[in-house]
Amino acid sequence: MTDNPGFIFTVLAFLLVIGPLVFVHEMGHYLVGRWFGVHAETFSIGFGKELFAWHDKRGTRWRLAALPLGGYVKFAGDMNAASQSDSSWLELPPHERNRTFQSKSVGQRALIVLAGPLINLIFAALILGGFAYAYGENVTPADVTAVETGSAADRAGILPGDKIRAVDGTPVELFGELRQIIVTKLPGEEVTLKVERGDTVREIPVTIGEMVQVDRFGNEYRYGALGVRSLESVSRPVSLLEAPLVGVRRTGELIGMMASGLVDIITGRRSLEELGGPLKIAQISGEQAALGPEALIAFIALISINLGFINLLPIPMLDGGHLFFYGIEAIQRRPVSPRFQEMAFRSGLALLLGLMIFVTLNDLASFGVWRGLSGLIG
Repeated sequence: MTDNPGFIFTVLAFLLVIGPLVFVHEMGHYLVGRWFGVHAETFSIGFGKELFAWHDKRGTRWRLAALPLGGYVKFAGDMNAASQSDSSWLELPPHERNRTFQSKSVGQRALIVLAGPLINLIFAALILGGFAYAYGENVTPADVTAVETGSAADRAGILPGDKIRAVDGTPVELFGELRQIIVTKLPGEEVTLKVERGDTVREIPVTIGEMVQVDRFGNEYRYGALGVRSLESVSRPVSLLEAPLVGVRRTGELIGMMASGLVDIITGRRSLEELGGPLKIAQISGEQAALGPEALIAFIALISINLGFINLLPIPMLDGGHLFFYGIEAIQRRPVSPRFQEMAFRSGLALLLGLMIFVTLNDLASFGVWRGLSGLIG
Protein backbone atom coordinates (compact mmCIF):
# COMPACT_ATOMS: atom_id res chain seq x y z
CA MET A 1 0.00 0.00 0.00
CA THR A 2 1.30 3.47 -0.94
CA ASP A 3 0.69 6.86 0.64
CA ASN A 4 -1.26 9.53 -1.23
CA PRO A 5 -0.91 13.15 -0.10
CA GLY A 6 -4.32 14.04 -1.53
CA PHE A 7 -5.31 16.47 -4.28
CA ILE A 8 -5.80 19.64 -2.22
CA PHE A 9 -2.62 19.04 -0.21
CA THR A 10 -0.70 18.51 -3.47
CA VAL A 11 -2.06 21.70 -5.04
CA LEU A 12 -1.16 23.74 -1.97
CA ALA A 13 2.34 22.22 -1.86
CA PHE A 14 2.81 22.99 -5.56
CA LEU A 15 1.83 26.62 -5.01
CA LEU A 16 4.20 26.75 -2.04
CA VAL A 17 7.03 25.57 -4.30
CA ILE A 18 6.31 27.53 -7.49
CA GLY A 19 4.95 30.79 -6.06
CA PRO A 20 8.05 31.89 -4.09
CA LEU A 21 10.43 30.78 -6.86
CA VAL A 22 8.58 32.79 -9.52
CA PHE A 23 8.52 35.79 -7.16
CA VAL A 24 12.27 35.47 -6.47
CA HIS A 25 13.03 35.14 -10.20
CA GLU A 26 11.01 38.18 -11.23
CA MET A 27 12.27 40.18 -8.26
CA GLY A 28 15.79 39.72 -9.63
CA HIS A 29 14.75 41.39 -12.89
CA TYR A 30 12.83 44.08 -11.04
CA LEU A 31 15.55 45.07 -8.56
CA VAL A 32 18.37 45.28 -11.11
CA GLY A 33 16.04 47.19 -13.45
CA ARG A 34 15.35 49.71 -10.68
CA TRP A 35 19.08 49.92 -9.98
CA PHE A 36 19.61 51.07 -13.59
CA GLY A 37 16.67 53.47 -13.46
CA VAL A 38 14.20 51.43 -15.53
CA HIS A 39 10.53 51.88 -14.67
CA ALA A 40 8.60 48.63 -14.11
CA GLU A 41 5.03 49.03 -15.34
CA THR A 42 3.82 45.58 -14.23
CA PHE A 43 5.07 42.89 -11.85
CA SER A 44 2.96 39.77 -12.34
CA ILE A 45 2.92 36.43 -10.56
CA GLY A 46 1.08 34.06 -12.87
CA PHE A 47 -0.60 34.49 -16.24
CA GLY A 48 -4.17 34.82 -17.44
CA LYS A 49 -7.12 36.19 -15.51
CA GLU A 50 -6.16 38.73 -12.88
CA LEU A 51 -7.23 37.78 -9.37
CA PHE A 52 -6.22 41.02 -7.70
CA ALA A 53 -3.77 43.88 -8.16
CA TRP A 54 -2.56 47.15 -6.68
CA HIS A 55 -0.31 50.06 -7.65
CA ASP A 56 2.65 51.19 -5.57
CA LYS A 57 3.88 54.77 -5.21
CA ARG A 58 6.28 54.31 -8.15
CA GLY A 59 3.42 53.46 -10.48
CA THR A 60 4.16 49.73 -10.75
CA ARG A 61 1.12 47.48 -10.99
CA TRP A 62 1.58 44.37 -8.83
CA ARG A 63 -0.76 41.60 -9.87
CA LEU A 64 -1.59 37.99 -9.05
CA ALA A 65 -3.06 35.96 -11.91
CA ALA A 66 -4.94 32.68 -12.06
CA LEU A 67 -2.33 30.48 -13.78
CA PRO A 68 0.69 30.26 -11.42
CA LEU A 69 3.12 28.69 -13.89
CA GLY A 70 5.37 31.70 -14.25
CA GLY A 71 5.43 35.45 -14.11
CA TYR A 72 6.89 38.53 -15.72
CA VAL A 73 8.05 42.09 -15.22
CA LYS A 74 6.93 44.44 -17.97
CA PHE A 75 9.30 47.39 -18.16
CA ALA A 76 8.60 50.76 -19.77
CA GLY A 77 9.21 50.43 -23.51
CA ASP A 78 8.31 46.74 -23.65
CA MET A 79 5.65 45.75 -26.14
CA ASN A 80 4.65 42.66 -24.16
CA ALA A 81 5.54 40.42 -21.23
CA ALA A 82 8.37 38.81 -23.26
CA SER A 83 10.19 42.20 -23.30
CA GLN A 84 9.95 42.60 -27.06
CA SER A 85 10.69 46.20 -27.96
CA ASP A 86 7.95 48.70 -28.80
CA SER A 87 9.39 51.31 -31.19
CA SER A 88 7.08 53.98 -29.76
CA TRP A 89 9.56 54.43 -26.86
CA LEU A 90 11.65 56.58 -29.21
CA GLU A 91 8.81 59.13 -29.40
CA LEU A 92 8.63 59.62 -25.63
CA PRO A 93 9.89 62.81 -23.96
CA PRO A 94 13.57 62.51 -22.90
CA HIS A 95 12.84 62.08 -19.16
CA GLU A 96 10.41 59.22 -19.89
CA ARG A 97 12.57 57.69 -22.62
CA ASN A 98 15.46 57.42 -20.15
CA ARG A 99 13.28 55.23 -17.92
CA THR A 100 12.66 52.63 -20.65
CA PHE A 101 14.40 49.27 -20.84
CA GLN A 102 15.50 49.89 -24.44
CA SER A 103 17.31 53.14 -23.57
CA LYS A 104 19.87 51.29 -21.48
CA SER A 105 23.20 49.98 -22.74
CA VAL A 106 23.42 46.40 -23.96
CA GLY A 107 25.44 45.51 -20.86
CA GLN A 108 22.81 46.94 -18.52
CA ARG A 109 19.99 45.16 -20.37
CA ALA A 110 21.94 41.90 -20.19
CA LEU A 111 22.42 42.27 -16.42
CA ILE A 112 18.71 42.97 -15.92
CA VAL A 113 17.83 39.80 -17.83
CA LEU A 114 20.57 37.71 -16.20
CA ALA A 115 19.43 38.73 -12.70
CA GLY A 116 16.33 36.51 -12.84
CA PRO A 117 17.97 33.10 -13.33
CA LEU A 118 21.02 34.16 -11.32
CA ILE A 119 18.97 34.95 -8.22
CA ASN A 120 17.29 31.53 -8.53
CA LEU A 121 20.72 29.90 -8.39
CA ILE A 122 21.80 32.09 -5.47
CA PHE A 123 18.56 31.27 -3.64
CA ALA A 124 19.21 27.54 -4.07
CA ALA A 125 22.85 27.90 -3.00
CA LEU A 126 21.75 29.60 0.22
CA ILE A 127 19.33 26.76 0.97
CA LEU A 128 21.94 24.09 0.30
CA GLY A 129 24.50 26.05 2.31
CA GLY A 130 22.00 26.22 5.17
CA PHE A 131 21.64 22.44 5.14
CA ALA A 132 25.43 22.08 5.16
CA TYR A 133 25.69 24.41 8.16
CA ALA A 134 22.91 22.59 10.01
CA TYR A 135 23.95 19.00 9.30
CA GLY A 136 27.57 19.15 8.19
CA GLU A 137 29.09 17.82 4.97
CA ASN A 138 29.52 14.17 4.09
CA VAL A 139 33.22 13.52 3.43
CA THR A 140 33.21 9.72 3.36
CA PRO A 141 36.23 8.70 1.24
CA ALA A 142 35.67 6.61 -1.87
CA ASP A 143 37.19 3.57 -0.18
CA VAL A 144 35.35 0.29 -0.73
CA THR A 145 34.57 -1.60 2.46
CA ALA A 146 31.84 -3.86 1.04
CA VAL A 147 30.91 -5.19 -2.41
CA GLU A 148 27.40 -6.47 -3.09
CA THR A 149 27.35 -10.02 -4.41
CA GLY A 150 26.45 -10.16 -8.09
CA SER A 151 26.75 -6.39 -8.53
CA ALA A 152 28.57 -4.59 -11.34
CA ALA A 153 31.59 -4.06 -9.08
CA ASP A 154 31.61 -7.72 -8.05
CA ARG A 155 31.54 -8.89 -11.67
CA ALA A 156 34.40 -6.50 -12.53
CA GLY A 157 36.59 -7.78 -9.70
CA ILE A 158 36.42 -4.80 -7.33
CA LEU A 159 37.42 -5.91 -3.82
CA PRO A 160 36.87 -4.62 -0.28
CA GLY A 161 39.82 -2.39 0.56
CA ASP A 162 40.08 -0.95 -2.96
CA LYS A 163 40.25 2.84 -3.19
CA ILE A 164 38.49 4.34 -6.21
CA ARG A 165 40.38 7.39 -7.41
CA ALA A 166 38.85 8.22 -10.82
CA VAL A 167 35.96 7.37 -13.15
CA ASP A 168 36.78 7.69 -16.86
CA GLY A 169 39.62 10.05 -15.95
CA THR A 170 37.52 12.24 -13.65
CA PRO A 171 39.19 12.30 -10.22
CA VAL A 172 37.08 11.30 -7.20
CA GLU A 173 37.99 11.44 -3.54
CA LEU A 174 34.62 11.09 -1.82
CA PHE A 175 31.80 8.56 -2.05
CA GLY A 176 29.43 11.41 -2.84
CA GLU A 177 31.49 12.37 -5.89
CA LEU A 178 31.56 8.74 -7.03
CA ARG A 179 27.81 8.38 -6.59
CA GLN A 180 27.14 11.62 -8.46
CA ILE A 181 28.99 10.32 -11.52
CA ILE A 182 27.60 6.79 -11.46
CA VAL A 183 23.91 7.68 -11.09
CA THR A 184 24.09 9.67 -14.34
CA LYS A 185 25.33 6.61 -16.25
CA LEU A 186 23.00 4.25 -18.05
CA PRO A 187 22.75 0.56 -17.12
CA GLY A 188 24.98 -1.39 -19.50
CA GLU A 189 27.32 1.55 -20.09
CA GLU A 190 30.99 0.79 -19.57
CA VAL A 191 33.26 3.01 -17.47
CA THR A 192 36.88 2.69 -16.42
CA LEU A 193 37.70 2.96 -12.73
CA LYS A 194 41.15 3.95 -11.51
CA VAL A 195 41.65 1.84 -8.41
CA GLU A 196 44.35 1.77 -5.76
CA ARG A 197 44.87 -1.73 -4.38
CA GLY A 198 47.66 -1.91 -1.86
CA ASP A 199 50.76 -0.46 -3.48
CA THR A 200 49.49 -0.79 -7.03
CA VAL A 201 47.22 1.35 -9.20
CA ARG A 202 45.17 -0.33 -11.88
CA GLU A 203 42.42 0.57 -14.32
CA ILE A 204 39.40 -1.72 -14.23
CA PRO A 205 36.58 -1.64 -16.81
CA VAL A 206 33.12 -1.90 -15.23
CA THR A 207 29.75 -2.34 -16.90
CA ILE A 208 27.28 -0.20 -14.97
CA GLY A 209 24.48 -2.06 -13.23
CA GLU A 210 21.02 -0.85 -12.28
CA MET A 211 19.50 0.08 -8.95
CA VAL A 212 15.72 0.22 -8.64
CA GLN A 213 14.13 2.08 -5.73
CA VAL A 214 10.44 2.39 -4.91
CA ASP A 215 9.46 5.14 -2.49
CA ARG A 216 6.51 5.14 -0.07
CA PHE A 217 4.35 6.79 -2.73
CA GLY A 218 4.88 3.95 -5.20
CA ASN A 219 7.21 5.89 -7.52
CA GLU A 220 9.89 3.74 -9.13
CA TYR A 221 13.34 5.22 -9.73
CA ARG A 222 16.12 3.58 -11.76
CA TYR A 223 19.75 4.61 -11.41
CA GLY A 224 23.13 3.49 -12.59
CA ALA A 225 24.87 1.53 -9.81
CA LEU A 226 28.21 -0.08 -8.97
CA GLY A 227 27.22 -2.02 -5.87
CA VAL A 228 29.97 -0.77 -3.55
CA ARG A 229 29.47 0.58 -0.05
CA SER A 230 31.27 2.17 2.82
CA LEU A 231 30.30 0.76 6.18
CA GLU A 232 31.06 4.02 7.98
CA SER A 233 29.82 7.46 6.99
CA VAL A 234 32.15 10.36 7.75
CA SER A 235 30.94 13.95 8.08
CA ARG A 236 32.52 17.22 9.09
CA PRO A 237 31.03 20.41 10.51
CA VAL A 238 30.62 23.40 8.20
CA SER A 239 31.08 26.91 9.59
CA LEU A 240 28.69 29.76 8.90
CA LEU A 241 31.31 31.47 6.73
CA GLU A 242 32.02 28.32 4.72
CA ALA A 243 28.36 27.30 4.27
CA PRO A 244 27.67 29.63 1.30
CA LEU A 245 30.72 28.25 -0.52
CA VAL A 246 29.51 24.69 0.04
CA GLY A 247 26.08 25.76 -1.23
CA VAL A 248 27.60 27.27 -4.37
CA ARG A 249 29.64 24.11 -5.00
CA ARG A 250 26.62 21.84 -4.59
CA THR A 251 24.58 24.10 -6.87
CA GLY A 252 27.30 23.86 -9.50
CA GLU A 253 27.33 20.07 -9.20
CA LEU A 254 23.56 19.89 -9.73
CA ILE A 255 23.78 22.22 -12.73
CA GLY A 256 26.40 19.89 -14.19
CA MET A 257 24.10 16.90 -13.70
CA MET A 258 21.20 18.76 -15.34
CA ALA A 259 23.37 19.77 -18.29
CA SER A 260 24.61 16.19 -18.68
CA GLY A 261 21.05 14.86 -18.57
CA LEU A 262 19.91 17.39 -21.19
CA VAL A 263 22.77 16.43 -23.51
CA ASP A 264 21.90 12.75 -23.04
CA ILE A 265 18.28 13.43 -24.02
CA ILE A 266 19.27 15.54 -27.06
CA THR A 267 21.71 12.88 -28.26
CA GLY A 268 19.22 10.07 -27.69
CA ARG A 269 21.11 8.35 -24.89
CA ARG A 270 18.13 8.92 -22.60
CA SER A 271 14.45 8.65 -23.37
CA LEU A 272 12.25 11.72 -23.81
CA GLU A 273 9.89 9.99 -21.39
CA GLU A 274 12.20 11.11 -18.58
CA LEU A 275 11.09 14.72 -19.13
CA GLY A 276 8.51 15.91 -16.62
CA GLY A 277 6.28 18.96 -16.58
CA PRO A 278 4.10 20.97 -14.19
CA LEU A 279 1.89 18.02 -13.27
CA LYS A 280 4.90 15.93 -12.28
CA ILE A 281 6.36 18.82 -10.30
CA ALA A 282 3.01 19.20 -8.53
CA GLN A 283 2.93 15.49 -7.69
CA ILE A 284 6.46 15.51 -6.28
CA SER A 285 5.76 18.76 -4.40
CA GLY A 286 2.92 17.04 -2.55
CA GLU A 287 5.03 13.98 -1.83
CA GLN A 288 7.98 15.98 -0.52
CA ALA A 289 5.70 18.13 1.63
CA ALA A 290 4.24 14.94 3.10
CA LEU A 291 7.76 13.84 4.05
CA GLY A 292 8.29 17.01 6.07
CA PRO A 293 9.58 20.60 5.84
CA GLU A 294 13.21 19.62 5.21
CA ALA A 295 12.35 17.46 2.21
CA LEU A 296 10.12 20.19 0.78
CA ILE A 297 12.78 22.88 1.23
CA ALA A 298 15.39 20.66 -0.45
CA PHE A 299 12.98 20.13 -3.35
CA ILE A 300 12.42 23.91 -3.61
CA ALA A 301 16.20 24.32 -3.95
CA LEU A 302 16.29 21.72 -6.72
CA ILE A 303 13.44 23.36 -8.65
CA SER A 304 15.05 26.78 -8.18
CA ILE A 305 18.23 25.46 -9.82
CA ASN A 306 16.14 23.90 -12.57
CA LEU A 307 14.31 27.19 -13.16
CA GLY A 308 17.55 29.14 -13.33
CA PHE A 309 19.23 26.58 -15.61
CA ILE A 310 16.33 26.32 -18.06
CA ASN A 311 15.95 30.10 -18.30
CA LEU A 312 19.60 30.41 -19.30
CA LEU A 313 19.15 28.15 -22.34
CA PRO A 314 19.51 30.20 -25.57
CA ILE A 315 15.89 29.78 -26.60
CA PRO A 316 13.93 32.87 -27.72
CA MET A 317 11.24 33.83 -25.18
CA LEU A 318 13.52 32.67 -22.35
CA ASP A 319 16.09 34.86 -20.61
CA GLY A 320 18.87 32.94 -22.34
CA GLY A 321 17.38 33.86 -25.73
CA HIS A 322 17.49 37.55 -24.84
CA LEU A 323 21.08 37.19 -23.63
CA PHE A 324 21.99 35.47 -26.92
CA PHE A 325 20.64 38.43 -28.91
CA TYR A 326 22.43 40.90 -26.63
CA GLY A 327 25.64 38.99 -27.23
CA ILE A 328 25.18 39.37 -31.00
CA GLU A 329 24.38 43.06 -30.50
CA ALA A 330 27.56 43.57 -28.49
CA ILE A 331 29.67 41.88 -31.18
CA GLN A 332 28.17 43.59 -34.24
CA ARG A 333 27.54 46.89 -32.36
CA ARG A 334 23.93 47.12 -33.47
CA PRO A 335 20.74 45.35 -32.40
CA VAL A 336 19.48 42.27 -34.20
CA SER A 337 16.86 43.32 -36.76
CA PRO A 338 13.29 43.53 -35.40
CA ARG A 339 12.07 41.22 -38.16
CA PHE A 340 14.58 38.49 -37.23
CA GLN A 341 13.78 38.89 -33.55
CA GLU A 342 10.07 38.58 -34.26
CA MET A 343 10.61 35.37 -36.24
CA ALA A 344 12.86 34.00 -33.50
CA PHE A 345 10.36 34.81 -30.75
CA ARG A 346 7.52 33.18 -32.69
CA SER A 347 9.66 30.07 -33.21
CA GLY A 348 10.67 30.05 -29.55
CA LEU A 349 7.04 30.37 -28.45
CA ALA A 350 6.02 27.49 -30.72
CA LEU A 351 8.88 25.36 -29.35
CA LEU A 352 7.98 26.09 -25.73
CA LEU A 353 4.27 25.44 -26.30
CA GLY A 354 5.07 22.18 -28.07
CA LEU A 355 7.41 21.16 -25.25
CA MET A 356 4.77 22.04 -22.65
CA ILE A 357 2.19 19.87 -24.42
CA PHE A 358 4.69 17.03 -24.72
CA VAL A 359 5.76 17.01 -21.07
CA THR A 360 2.12 17.28 -19.96
CA LEU A 361 1.30 14.19 -22.03
CA ASN A 362 4.35 12.53 -20.48
CA ASP A 363 3.07 13.42 -17.02
CA LEU A 364 -0.36 11.98 -17.78
CA ALA A 365 1.27 8.80 -19.09
CA SER A 366 3.32 8.46 -15.90
CA PHE A 367 0.07 8.74 -13.90
CA GLY A 368 -1.38 5.83 -15.91
CA VAL A 369 -4.08 7.94 -17.57
CA TRP A 370 -3.56 6.46 -21.03
CA ARG A 371 -3.54 2.89 -19.68
CA GLY A 372 -6.78 3.63 -17.90
CA LEU A 373 -8.39 5.06 -21.02
CA SER A 374 -7.24 2.14 -23.17
CA GLY A 375 -8.71 -0.23 -20.58
CA LEU A 376 -12.04 1.55 -20.75
CA ILE A 377 -12.02 1.57 -24.54
CA GLY A 378 -10.74 -1.99 -24.93
